[in-house]
Amino acid sequence: EIQRVARSRRMSIAEWVRQALDLARRREPGTGVGKKLEVIRAAVRHDSPSADIDRMLAEIESGYGSGTHP
Repeated sequence: EIQRVARSRRMSIAEWVRQALDLARRREPGTGVGKKLEVIRAAVRHDSPSADIDRMLAEIESGYGSGTHP
């Protein structure tokens, strides 16, 4: 049946399959805004240490020429 449908649309079976999979993927529901906000809120509740951005950038820059790898 797939071969017949692909032939009727003048495309290879591989191309028909690619298009069918792409269409199926696009029809899948995405993650809603509510879920994304929930994840962000959960992440901000963690008290993770963080460095001062200027210090962090300076440490990165100083490591480029040192020849050491983490």
